[in-house]
Amino acid sequence: MDYYLISYGLMFLALIITLGAQAYVNSSYNKYKRVNNNRNITGAQAARRVLDKNGLNDIKIQEVVGFLTDHYDPTNKVIRLSSDIYNGSSVAGVAVACHECGHAIQDKEGYLMLKIRHALVPFVNISSYAGYIAIAIGVFFSFVDLIWLGILCECVILLFQLVTLPVEFDASKRALQQIEQEAILEGSEFKGGKKVLTAAALTYVASVASTLLEILRLILLFTRRRDD
Repeated sequence: MDYYLISYGLMFLALIITLGAQAYVNSSYNKYKRVNNNRNITGAQAARRVLDKNGLNDIKIQEVVGFLTDHYDPTNKVIRLSSDIYNGSSVAGVAVACHECGHAIQDKEGYLMLKIRHALVPFVNISSYAGYIAIAIGVFFSFVDLIWLGILCECVILLFQLVTLPVEFDASKRALQQIEQEAILEGSEFKGGKKVLTAAALTYVASVASTLLEILRLILLFTRRRDD
């Protein structure tokens, strides 16, 4: 069996999946960030409306630098929106802002998968650094247990990504419900916002596929070394 050929094939496939998903989300976002909503509502205003409607008046909204650096901070109860989304009134920006509100609503309702994801963060932070270090040392000194420890660290990352999938899809579902109920986006605008959130969700699916392929590649390479 040509282990190296299969290994490079898996690596190439993971790269294609990742780049393809990123290209799709960039294309969707760039298309609808050039389309302003008819109500001229900014991302910050849309987020504030959704939060207040759901009794989340205590959640702050802050502007941050960067491109698509938007996120909800459950520890500090803050929604951070990148400048374009915070100040802009594009269909894409409003959709993204409301998506982050979806996470805040999850937090308020005690959404189980969000709790699990939050609990996994410290382990993922450690695993992302320790995994390949353990594999490199294990391969260099032929320590089999260290190699498997490194692969296990990659499995922790995969678990985190799997847990993230329902969290992100659910947040988008909540966002679209709020957008529709509050009539923030209507008609073609609503469809555009939905496309943006769907494209963004697919990047998480791509991450799962990419990590799974990487784990298979590492197992394959380790099997090859064991057979030599």
